[in-house]
Amino acid sequence: MRERRLPNRMIHTLEEDHMESKAIPRSAIPRCRVPRNFWRLLGVAAALLVVGLAFGARAEAAPPTVPGATYIGSDQCKGCHEDLAKKMEQYLHGKLLGTNLSRGDLQPRGCEGCHGPGSKHLEDPANPAFNLRFGKKSPLAAADKNSVCLQCHARGKQILWAGSPHDSRDVTCATCHSVHAGTEKRLLKVVKFEKFDSRGQALDDVQYNLCGQCHQVKAMQFQRSSHMPLSARGEGGKTTCTSCHNPHGSVLDRLVEGKVSINEKCLTCHASKRGPFLWEHVPVLENCLNCHQAHGSNLQTLLRVQMPRLCQQCHANSGHNRSLYVPPSSSTRGYNRSCLNCHVTIHGSNHPSGINFTR
Repeated sequence: MRERRLPNRMIHTLEEDHMESKAIPRSAIPRCRVPRNFWRLLGVAAALLVVGLAFGARAEAAPPTVPGATYIGSDQCKGCHEDLAKKMEQYLHGKLLGTNLSRGDLQPRGCEGCHGPGSKHLEDPANPAFNLRFGKKSPLAAADKNSVCLQCHARGKQILWAGSPHDSRDVTCATCHSVHAGTEKRLLKVVKFEKFDSRGQALDDVQYNLCGQCHQVKAMQFQRSSHMPLSARGEGGKTTCTSCHNPHGSVLDRLVEGKVSINEKCLTCHASKRGPFLWEHVPVLENCLNCHQAHGSNLQTLLRVQMPRLCQQCHANSGHNRSLYVPPSSSTRGYNRSCLNCHVTIHGSNHPSGINFTR
């Protein structure tokens, strides 16, 4: 027996649906025809969009030049700037630019490869418009200054410079580097005179002082009781700012050098904390900085917060974690290594019974 049709057409039988579908001719249903090449064109457009996003952000302004000037050769420059020429002879730029080792069209120009054609500067040396300068008094914009350097230094660690935190804050190459009188390695600016430790050995504190001009909080953290073996403190270590950071740009947060995560950089030295473990600790997998303050701390092992409060930021809902243990306390969980008195393998455990990181 067929089911009675309701007035509001809410209930249908299979037979009625079949009959109604036959009643509507297929020719009456509008059809949207997709061109044969549509998906191919869509794929090409998507590929061009990805390439544009990847390389368009790195598009730099054209290097500035001196209008109407012609090249006169580096020998003319040395006639007036003899002191700068002697300084550069011991550095890479002086040994390469304008010599037989030069390559391409720019490097054989020597001084004029960076400062532009010098004919008008030779006629009127006092006019700043006839010479490209890179100091604080230069009228050039930060992007124009950097574009001169990026003609050669656009690969390697500098490939991610465009759009990086330093680039977006109008930091120029000349802010940190000095081509004429920098250090022998990386041509870094020497902010302070060379210092010596208690044993009379020279401290490698060039990066520490240079970066510390802007990053004063991080420089202060290195003065705390728990810190990295910084070479600027003469503690036998060779850690510098660029040991962990790439100031020219990085795909990671805080300009940390690496390709995957911050943990990747930490584990290059702290290999014993590398997994995989049978029992993983989730905050460790996520980020070492969840618990540690990399630049320095007044707590042991560079911890951010004193234990057990550090652990109880997450473990505060069940078991013995419900009570706050503030040292000094009569409880065994509030003294010495606190939570680590029992949970000794907090970074991960391979023991079959190490689910609580106690072995």
